[in-house]
Amino acid sequence: MKTIVTHFSPDADAVASVWLLKRFLPGWSEAEIAFVPAGKTLNDTVVDSDPEVLHVDTGLGKLDHHQTDEDTCAARRTMEYIAAQITPLKPPLKVRGGKGALLKRGDFPDEALERMVDIVNDIDHFQEVYYPNPTADFYDFGLVAMMDGWKLLFADEHLKVTEMAFSALDGIYKTFQNKVWAEAEIKENGVPFQTKWGKGIGLETVNDETVRLAQKQGYILAVRKDPHKDYVRIKALPASKVDLTSCYNIYRKKDPDATWYLHPSRKMMLNGSMKNPDVRPTKLTLREIVEVLKK
Repeated sequence: MKTIVTHFSPDADAVASVWLLKRFLPGWSEAEIAFVPAGKTLNDTVVDSDPEVLHVDTGLGKLDHHQTDEDTCAARRTMEYIAAQITPLKPPLKVRGGKGALLKRGDFPDEALERMVDIVNDIDHFQEVYYPNPTADFYDFGLVAMMDGWKLLFADEHLKVTEMAFSALDGIYKTFQNKVWAEAEIKENGVPFQTKWGKGIGLETVNDETVRLAQKQGYILAVRKDPHKDYVRIKALPASKVDLTSCYNIYRKKDPDATWYLHPSRKMMLNGSMKNPDVRPTKLTLREIVEVLKK
């Protein structure tokens, strides 16, 4: 039986390292997880002497980092190790590590995974104290805060905390993949336009993250039309002066059979959503929708 070993009361770096091995290293998804005092090895054996046992963030082996002052962490070393195992290239495959060139899409690790590990590395080196507004409550909605809470709720239940963190990391990874995809969609397929309120952007994509991300990038208005379901979502920045009432009335005249919903804030308009799929999608094209907003 393969075994992954890390330290008691695992932190984000340790948990992320174990997660990487179980999710991405072939043959290790069913590996058992064992815990030892920080710095120690399983049964005090020589680290990395047994190919069926991998120590992460402990033992001063190939997947630890406490023996060096490099800007790295166990998760980053683990990611590099997995890449070398599944990508037998010469010279060895280099991962981005926050500073180098990105690998091609489809390679391991993908950009989403690299960006996740960059954050784990920051946290492991206490760099979050230098983040903008570091005491803000929204940071406490993240993985580190959840793990801190779990350790108080489930003291000494190291495996339970680790497995709960796996589910969180699965969700975070999916979110990062979606974000990377949305960034590419906006850059490659976005259609910028101008309104009396400011700049907007239209997209024909199934990725709903593009709407939120476009607004974070400074667009006053973001419009997404689902190319498969024909649903439309129009959102304006909350603090903007946008009022979509007149546009709403025009759309209802142009396509009276469609189901249009104007949010009470008058800054969001929907024609179908995952929350209410029982609606009639619009027949208007993205271009027709944008033209109304422009005028």
